[in-house]
Amino acid sequence: MTLRYPLAPTQMGNHLAMTDLSGELVFRRGKEVGKAVYQNRPLSKAGVSERLFALLFSGLVYPQIWEDPDVDMEAMQLGQGHRIVTIASGGCNILAYLTRSPERIDAVDLNAAHIALNRMKLEAVRHLPSQGDLFRFFGAADTSHNSEAYDRFIAPRLDPVSRHYWERRNWRGRRRIAVFDRNFYQTGLLGLFIAMGHRVGKFFGVDPAGIMKAKTIADQRRFFNEELAPVFEKPLLKWATSRKASLFGLGIPPAQYDSLITSGDGTMASVLKARLEKLACDFPLKTNYFAWQAFARRYPNPGEAALPAYLEKRNYKTIRDNVDRVAIHHANLIEFLAAKDAGSVDRFVLLDAQDWMTDDQLNALWAEITRTASAGARVIFRTAAEPSLLPGRVSNSLLDQWNYQDEASREFSARDRSAIYGGFHLYVRRAA
Repeated sequence: MTLRYPLAPTQMGNHLAMTDLSGELVFRRGKEVGKAVYQNRPLSKAGVSERLFALLFSGLVYPQIWEDPDVDMEAMQLGQGHRIVTIASGGCNILAYLTRSPERIDAVDLNAAHIALNRMKLEAVRHLPSQGDLFRFFGAADTSHNSEAYDRFIAPRLDPVSRHYWERRNWRGRRRIAVFDRNFYQTGLLGLFIAMGHRVGKFFGVDPAGIMKAKTIADQRRFFNEELAPVFEKPLLKWATSRKASLFGLGIPPAQYDSLITSGDGTMASVLKARLEKLACDFPLKTNYFAWQAFARRYPNPGEAALPAYLEKRNYKTIRDNVDRVAIHHANLIEFLAAKDAGSVDRFVLLDAQDWMTDDQLNALWAEITRTASAGARVIFRTAAEPSLLPGRVSNSLLDQWNYQDEASREFSARDRSAIYGGFHLYVRRAA
């Protein structure tokens, strides 16, 4: 699901760190993620929890992004000429934004696994022979020749570090890229968490995939009320989800767990039940590919239901024509913005990164956002809890330069098909 990340990078927290050393990029697992997560002493209970999370978060976490790019684009009023800085995450958002032909997209992340995924996606768009090949690679399950397509069309154009990541072998001797021969979306920390959710459901006698037989929203709600909702009343599940480590698979660090639990009745089971209810009941299955991933463990076939924008055939030419407008940066978001010129960014996409941040980090981030924002710039982000976390934490001298779009934020939050966040938030730069 999608509550996640840390500091500059929600997705900042999402990538295996890579750094330049003697002209070579090398992996440094976990170190940069730790900088974003650690807030307590190493041997304290909270400190141990943070360090376990950082270790788990150093690898591939999000096979796909769990924020709704359609909502993003509407909230940003995204169009031609716009310069975007976004956290990269799984990269579905970046490619979706290209359908609006912005001038430039700078995608930033600290997780090297996600950096490798984003860079491979760009080369796949550029060099796979057709839209059908792109869909088979990123949209279809059990396509046994995808790794061969990688070797022939993508690998020769991929940067050495990303290529090393995808071609590294596991203890069974299989290359990482081989996951695309099976079902890529059942891998990564999130994929494993969803698989565990299905196992838990079956342990209690419920197959979550059964909701895919629903023909109407009424059918979906009936399945949720009769099959899924009772699972969250089980004492064992309540006990398990009361442990912060239980949600690490969602990319939720300890600090964000504390924020998330405030939006329910004091138990995490009630929060998760409410978020799953929205995913299961508020949108027709035919329009919600997030529900397909959660319940069917795959994307729909073309024509079966809606797909991510970058996999829709109608968007292929536009995305391919615009793909060179994207730059992927393995960097801290605050430091990245500090190097940009004043007034040089029109749109900022923070995902849920700020849920990970201390007050000092929030103020440093918004100081750079405010400095680099153009006239009328827009900032969007999500939070685990419903309210915006900025008031009372970011200085008034910074926030006074922005207008919070309260009503629009609530509307966009309700329409976010991923359904796992408490709040969607939109800020617009005030006129000087």
